[in-house]
This record gives sequence, C-alpha cells and structure tokens, in this order.
Amino acid sequence: MPPEPTRSLWRHPDFMRLWFGQTVSLLGSQVTLLALPLTAILVFKANAFQVGILSTVEFLPFALLGLPVGVWVDRLPRRPILIATNLGRFAVMGSVPLAYALGILHLAQLYVVGFLSGVGTVFFDIAYVPYVPSLVSRDRLVEANAKLEMSRSGAELGGPGIAGLLVQGLSAPGAILADAASYLASVASLLAIRAREIPVVRPVGEPERMRRQIGEGLRFVARNRLIRPVVGGVIIGNLFLQMGQVCLLLFAVRALHLSPGRIGVLLSLGSAGMLFGALVAERISTRIGIGPTIVAGAFIVGLGGVFVPLATPGSATALLLAYGLVATFGGVIFSVNGRSLLQAATPDRILGRAFATHRFISWGVIPIGAFLGGVLGTHLGLRTTLWIAAAGEMAAFLPPLLSPVRTLRRLPVAP
Repeated sequence: MPPEPTRSLWRHPDFMRLWFGQTVSLLGSQVTLLALPLTAILVFKANAFQVGILSTVEFLPFALLGLPVGVWVDRLPRRPILIATNLGRFAVMGSVPLAYALGILHLAQLYVVGFLSGVGTVFFDIAYVPYVPSLVSRDRLVEANAKLEMSRSGAELGGPGIAGLLVQGLSAPGAILADAASYLASVASLLAIRAREIPVVRPVGEPERMRRQIGEGLRFVARNRLIRPVVGGVIIGNLFLQMGQVCLLLFAVRALHLSPGRIGVLLSLGSAGMLFGALVAERISTRIGIGPTIVAGAFIVGLGGVFVPLATPGSATALLLAYGLVATFGGVIFSVNGRSLLQAATPDRILGRAFATHRFISWGVIPIGAFLGGVLGTHLGLRTTLWIAAAGEMAAFLPPLLSPVRTLRRLPVAP
C-alpha cells in the first residue's frame, strides 16, 4: 500500500527502488540510443536508408506485439514481466560488444539486436505504466510520473555526453556494454520492491478470448473523449519526430561535421530542458489545468523542431542546443500530464490493454516515420527532410486543442 498522501514520494522506499532502477537503466539506454546508430554510421558507413531501416526494426515490435502484450500484462503480475524483460535486454545488448571484440559483428546483427531490444521495450513499457499505481495512490500519480520523468530527464541529460565519450574512447560497439550492465542494476532494484501488486481481476466464467480483450482496449481508447485526442497528437508527433530523428545523426556527422563527442555533449546539454520540464510539470498543470498543459507541451515540442534544419557548421552548437532545450521541455510537460490522464481515466482491469493500445497506435507509426525518413533523406536530402519533419511536428498540438482536453482542469475519475 502507498504511504500517507502527505509523505513525499522521495521517502517512499518502494517507489525510490523503482525510480533508482529506472534511472540507471535509462542512462544505459541513452548510451545505446547514440551508440547503436553510430556503430552503423562509423563502422559500416551506413547511409540514410540503412539508418532508417535500423530505426524501423527497433520500433516495429510495437506495431506487431503491442496489443497482445497489453492483454498478457492485464492477465499476469507486472513486476515479473519487468524483471524478465530486463534480463533479456541484458543478453541482447551484450552481444554487440562481444561480437565486435571477436571480429564477427555485422550490420545484420545490429538489425536483429534492434528488433529484439524493441521486443523487450514493448513488454517493459506496457507493463511499467500499469505497475506504478500499485506503488502510489491515484492522487499521487502526477507527482510519481513527474519524478519518473525527472529520472528520464537526468538520463537524457547525462547519457548522450557519456555516450559520446565512450564512443570515442571505447568505440561505438564497446559503449553499448554500459547499456547491458544497466539492465542488471534495474533488475536488482525491482527485486528489492516489497509492495504487493494490485490483484489481477479476471472475469467470472469462461476466459475471455484475446481478440475480445484487445477489442475492449481499442474501443475504450477510441471512445474516450479525453484519451483519444491525446493519442491523436502523439501519433502526429511521433510520425514526424522519428522522420527527423533518422536524419539527425547523419546530418550532424556529415553536414555539420560534428564529432561523436560533440554530438553527445550537445544532446546532453539540450536535455536540460527535459529536467526542468520534469521539475515544473506538476506545478504548471496545477496552475493552468492538466488539459491546457497537455496542449502547450505538444506545441512547444513542435516549435523546437524548426531549429535543426536551420543549422549550419557555424551555428550548429547554438541551434542544436536550442532544439534540445525547447523540444525536451515540451515533451516532458506533455508526457507527464498525458500519461497521468491515461492512468486516472482508465479502470485498472484494462489499464494494461489501454496503454498497449495507446502505444500500439502512437508508437506503431514510428517505424513508418523511420522508413519515410530514410527514403526521403536519401532522395530529397537530409535538410529538406528535416524541414518536412519540423512542419509535421508543429501540427501535433491540434487534436488536443480541438477537443474537451483543452478545458480539463484536473484528473478525471476512472469509470
């Protein structure tokens, strides 16, 4: 059971175990986020299309497995899923530096590792969000999510800089070893949690068929007038954001002539916007309302995207830093409040399916964006593709703006 409402979550032992483990794991993942595509670019001289394929296979599992995983998460205890997933990701990511050391690393292995890592991420992320209400009460969800986003912010603040230094010092494949080790730290923290999960409530009578359960999650998200527009904004944002992300590293290396270390430092410094956003997300939503905060966050993310295609070798430092600060600040504001809205508005018995539906729809477009980014970057050029991506990101705030979300002051109560 969560502690009394007046007690800070920083003094909640089980929440802090979850927070610490996630922080370490996210820090390692940030290293791989930079090191895996840089391995393709620097070791195998990959072009935009090949980098796009690598990004596509990383997110493809969300489209293939997102919905059934949501059903499994609602049927099973969630903490064992989190532990097993991190053990699997440890083995998968550890294979890259091992193969490189043995001289047998191939670009095809990076595709396989990206896909299997994506499978693990599907299971972990879909089980992770429904697990949080097992540790804290409903009225602490915004605070809990803000602190977890602070964890993500800290990882994104330090991770790319560490990654850049590791890539230059150990090679890109060698840097991925840090990610593999981080998953073991996360497993240790999850094993230390003592709180019991909310019991899984199964319907009386014949077991529900998976198709029916998937349909229930889809219908809930599609019919909920608050969740649907938020998911719509995420769909637009993710599609065009990933289109730009595929070209970003190539653009930085080949057009702006930046070293891996400098790229990492710029991405780290830019992520300070995320840390600041995590610190003020709850305060902003309390002052102006959770709905207006969601709309504002989506708009700010799109605004940040315009700085990247404006960059030249002379202005790269200032403009890439501005991009990071603005986009990550808006992203956290949107994410903290959007996730809290989903958790509060959804009954626990279908929360796994509802979140899986959200991820299936909104993250399912990421492989499409990655593929389009690779194709357009190859045929239209990196800068032109980045302009297209920036224009698309600017439209992501429209669905929540043109819905009842814009007037929502506080979290609703789940039916």
